[in-house]
Amino acid sequence: MDTIGLVQLAELIYNYCGIDYMKNLSSLEPKISGRLKELGLSAWEYCGYLKMEAKEWDTLIELITVNETYFFREENLLDEIKSAILPQYKDRTTENPLVIWCAACSSGEEPYTIGILVEESGLFQPGAVRIIASDINKKVLKKARSGVYNKKSFSFRKMPEGVLDKFFIELEEDYKVKDSIMEMVDFRYMNLLDNNITGKIEKSDIILCRNVLIYFDTKAIQRIVDDFSNILKPGGYLFLGHAETITGMKSDFETIYTQNIFYYKKGGNSLCGSTGC
Repeated sequence: MDTIGLVQLAELIYNYCGIDYMKNLSSLEPKISGRLKELGLSAWEYCGYLKMEAKEWDTLIELITVNETYFFREENLLDEIKSAILPQYKDRTTENPLVIWCAACSSGEEPYTIGILVEESGLFQPGAVRIIASDINKKVLKKARSGVYNKKSFSFRKMPEGVLDKFFIELEEDYKVKDSIMEMVDFRYMNLLDNNITGKIEKSDIILCRNVLIYFDTKAIQRIVDDFSNILKPGGYLFLGHAETITGMKSDFETIYTQNIFYYKKGGNSLCGSTGC
């Protein structure tokens, strides 16, 4: 594969969505080789094709994004949200709902898991919690919106006992998330490097963006963190993946350490309600 074309393609990808292949071209090549063969194009010609056919970006994003996820991923983090974070917002109402943004939701297991935690908590009336779930991959968003997952898939690799019976409907070969959970979640297409992202996402109380920043360079991460800060309400919380950190970056987040995890809180006065943050 022509190296010049591959470098140009890596630059286009970086400028489009921030995913950084510039220092790892060898991992980009196998992801796109099949598509190039299908189209009969070189990497250099494919760059021109992307400029002429905007819809091709959807196909390319499907090829280069990693969408491995499952229900109840990172148990310690979820325990913290359920026991320490959600109770702070128990006074929220349908007129002033708790807004949670899952900023890279993939095929939907994470936002549905959060919805299950909300319902299990018993703290909120229907409509008092809104979960925004976004991703750049339109194919996985379509799956997420369906709420249907094959029984043999990795999606269920760590399901707590009793959750399937309580929150899923059993079909022949699949399980479907119950309507009470699905109705909490609003799935949206979103590029985290969108110049107007702060105008497309409502002010949020909690943001989850797990196992995403590892694919960006420092410049892109800083830009995303700035947007998260602008979207989060004062006193709001940011949860990243266990291998990701923004410590040392310029931000108004303070790090909160527990025995098992760490996460971030935005400075400023809390808007969580009478219980505070």
